[in-house]
Amino acid sequence: MSAKCVAIVGDLGESFGNYRIGDDEALLGRVTMANVACGFHGGDPRVMDQTVKSCIAHGVEIGAHPGYPDLVGFGRRAIEASEEEIRTDVLYQLGALSAFVNAHKGKISHIAPHGRMGSMATSDLMHARAVINAALAFDPSLVVICQRGHLEEEAQKNGMPVAMVFLGDRAYGDDGLPVSRTLPGSLLHDSDEIAERCVRVVKDGMIRSVTGKIVPLGHDVDTVLLHGDNSSVMPISEALCLALAEAGIQKVGVREVLARKSAS
Repeated sequence: MSAKCVAIVGDLGESFGNYRIGDDEALLGRVTMANVACGFHGGDPRVMDQTVKSCIAHGVEIGAHPGYPDLVGFGRRAIEASEEEIRTDVLYQLGALSAFVNAHKGKISHIAPHGRMGSMATSDLMHARAVINAALAFDPSLVVICQRGHLEEEAQKNGMPVAMVFLGDRAYGDDGLPVSRTLPGSLLHDSDEIAERCVRVVKDGMIRSVTGKIVPLGHDVDTVLLHGDNSSVMPISEALCLALAEAGIQKVGVREVLARKSAS
């Protein structure tokens, strides 16, 4: 039996102008893939260009991280938008990122909608359909990074590859899904606790919920996400890499994870 493997993804390129979020260069040495902000919730042309360049230099897979046009709220506020607005906003952001990726002779590997858009695409069919239709128009071979829900179902229905994500630094409820960010303790900071829970969920698919119950996540974990704007992301990423190595779990890109699953 081949060794367990998982992709580690970081949300990167979310700085804007004079505002700096996260330590992208340091995190790039620990992740195998990046969700790159496309200018709507974070990122600007200079940040996108440098982030793509750095990803390619580190051999990190590049993914689009489209969000609502909400720089002030960092894409985490509800936006009233039609299906056509969401579809064209996502397609626009894919196009913006692809300009920099093409300039640096790279390729966009995956798509992972950000923040409130990502949450809505999980729970709301209209959002999911809009995101998938944009991705299909851009490149139907993109891997869709998602949780259980409508986005996963729409991607599979349209023949797109799917990679299931676990939010490593977020608290989960008894339903096996992340709790709302509005709740106290929804964002975790204890690096050893996060590393331990990530290893457990990769190995056996179980997670300790906010109520203390051990509950099934409901799917295999293909990739573990670390939020670049979490102030504790550097010690978290260090502890996670060490814990994965000690558990014999290999860090690889998401396409390698899916290839190994397909071959097993």
